[in-house]
Amino acid sequence: MARLSRAQTQENNRAKILAAAREEFAERGFRDAKIDVIAERAGFTRGAVYSNFPGKRALYFAVLADLAEKTPAPPHAEPGLTAGEALGALARTWVARLPLADIGERDGSARLSMDLMPEVTAETRTRLPYAQLQRLNAILLGLALERLEPRRGRMVRIAETVLTTLHGATQMAAAAPGFVEPFNVVKACEQLAGVDLADSWPTPPIIAPVQHVDEAWSPPSAIDSLRMGAATLDGDGVVAVLGLHRLSAAEEAVRAARANDTITIAVVTSDPAELTPLARLAIAELWHCLRQAFPSPAWPSIQLVFDADRELAAAAGMHAVSDTTEVAVRITDHRITARAEGFGACHAATSVAVEAEADHSARNSGRT
Repeated sequence: MARLSRAQTQENNRAKILAAAREEFAERGFRDAKIDVIAERAGFTRGAVYSNFPGKRALYFAVLADLAEKTPAPPHAEPGLTAGEALGALARTWVARLPLADIGERDGSARLSMDLMPEVTAETRTRLPYAQLQRLNAILLGLALERLEPRRGRMVRIAETVLTTLHGATQMAAAAPGFVEPFNVVKACEQLAGVDLADSWPTPPIIAPVQHVDEAWSPPSAIDSLRMGAATLDGDGVVAVLGLHRLSAAEEAVRAARANDTITIAVVTSDPAELTPLARLAIAELWHCLRQAFPSPAWPSIQLVFDADRELAAAAGMHAVSDTTEVAVRITDHRITARAEGFGACHAATSVAVEAEADHSARNSGRT
């Protein structure tokens, strides 16, 4: 048998700890779960658990994120062909996961996630990222709705209202089992597709200055977490490096993009051990439902990379990041041709003047 590499051994150990933690959280809930018991279940020491995860909450978020990303698709899912149909299908997939009856002692799957929102709301350092993650989810859902019904214009406000309804149903199902009527939730979401919320997209009030540059673009390999496959980073487009407090800026890049631009969002944080799993969880929960509810041509074309190791940020010229980072670079012919930093950077780098790119092409021609 071939000897495992150090990286493979670390990955196997991490998987064993996650499996043991999932069992412990399912049986006891987050509050009563013990790191010592998790370590014993996994066959490791307490120190080995902490060498992989900085604390119990980070481990809890990682367990839920892993579970959400690996949730299998329900059989015979039929995506909707209109906004109303798609939102109905999305809501059905969502409420199917909820504990809708008073079953006394909660089963393992219900117990596993019931402490999530108390942990998210416990501190500002988790509340603010979670709010921005839901804004990003609303952008993704709104873009999918717009691709189904392009004549409607922006539909992000409808998406926000749908997510409010679904998360409200989740909280009521946890607090008052038996109260939520799934049919009513699904019907309400279907009807929201036709509501006129006077949605529009104004030009951002603050637009960062653009630096025209000519730098090599050598991106690392990365995973597009929306499609769980390799991200395409060698084409023309924009890479936006966004901290967890600035995720709503992703829409600025989308609205300013040209038809053939590839838009990639690299999510960074000052606390990747705890907050990256929370981000993975929040996105996976919606994306699992969206994939079932919308035909694949309607899926947003945006790429989403959780850049926990900051390798993509470094390729874009950022070696120090925080939760308030907003940096965007435009890629043309495998070169970085423009960079913007600060509020409005996504809009600025995406909407760089055509003349600037023409000048860059002329310089390339001169080099050859």
